[in-house]
Amino acid sequence: MPRTSGFGAYVAGAGARDELVVQSRMGFASPEAMRAGLDAVRDAGPRVVGTITLDSFTRTGQFLRAGRAIASGESLNGYPLVSHSAANNSLLLRGMDLDAFPVQVRHGSPEPQEIFRTMLRYGLTVSEGGPVSYCLPYSRVPLRRSIDAWAEGCRILADGARDAAHLETFGGCMLGQLCPPGLLVALSVLECLFFAEHGIRSVSLSYAQQTNPQQDRDAILALRALAGKHLGDLDWHVVLYTFMGVYPKSTDGATALLRESAALAASSGCERLIVKTTVESQRIPTIAENVAALRIAAAAAYGVPRSAHRERSEVLREASALIDATLSLKATVGDSLHEAFRRGILDVPYCLHQDNRNRTRTSIDDDGSLRWASRGDMPLPVQSAPEQPAGAADRLLQMLSYNQHRFDAR
Repeated sequence: MPRTSGFGAYVAGAGARDELVVQSRMGFASPEAMRAGLDAVRDAGPRVVGTITLDSFTRTGQFLRAGRAIASGESLNGYPLVSHSAANNSLLLRGMDLDAFPVQVRHGSPEPQEIFRTMLRYGLTVSEGGPVSYCLPYSRVPLRRSIDAWAEGCRILADGARDAAHLETFGGCMLGQLCPPGLLVALSVLECLFFAEHGIRSVSLSYAQQTNPQQDRDAILALRALAGKHLGDLDWHVVLYTFMGVYPKSTDGATALLRESAALAASSGCERLIVKTTVESQRIPTIAENVAALRIAAAAAYGVPRSAHRERSEVLREASALIDATLSLKATVGDSLHEAFRRGILDVPYCLHQDNRNRTRTSIDDDGSLRWASRGDMPLPVQSAPEQPAGAADRLLQMLSYNQHRFDAR
């Protein structure tokens, strides 16, 4: 792997000490509250990354609307970075050593150019998302427009931050609790290839914890194998997200799920973990609850041994087939992604975006493994288990609530 700098070097340094980097996703509207959150995370004790999560107005490009909300004192669900004054943004980051304590900007936008320009003005060089993963589930922006916007955004970040630029794909989290992992792994690799195509040399590949620990472990090992094959000249690492579906209601259940995700991250070789708190099913967590989750996760990951590598899992076969079929379509990754969704070679189940065929469906086995119930036109190899009936609304609710029931029943 190439010599790393900036965010990549920070994560690699933790990995060399067998430390899992842990990160929350907090975001507050005012610079004072957001700075208090960053300071608390920085002082949490484990190897940590700070997060500035942006508000929904900024995510959708409504910068003037966010500015009016700031002026009126309206409550926002994140930090409106683009719309805050230079004085406010400078206050947020004043005296902060971003090499010793990296801060990632999380936003959710299919058109990130202005967000990236604003980040760079304040020395922020780490973000996340992607042309598919921040378009199909969250917006009505046409996929072609998102691909073009993200191509420009990558160039803005790469030119402005040089070697410090880092992007994390959200592809491995997209409707994660409803997608068999082969598709998530493929999207994660493909979006990182897209970032590289437009000048980004440091990337992270995401995967969202699902409902069967062995299938998740196979998925992460497959993701690492495919990253090594396709991203060999880049600085890269893998980030796991603690389960993003319906969360356990009990404190004990939520804590057990968080600990399981930390052990999964450590055993599968993930370098970073995005945590959830014990109150996810009830309300927005406080700063203290976010810090507590970081400490629980770091402690749960400590000393967990690595799993043995499995060369040919079902996840690896599926993801390889989807990546190879997509890259064969056009000369560029961006054009290949657009064409793959147009033809249904890539197809996200239950996603209603106009550029997604939505012909695929999934089912969950008794052991929690996610399988294809209908593959649409995706060129997937024959799977070991037969396709299963897609079921109705009650079956979908069962899939979404599987981990809640599993952990609250303990």
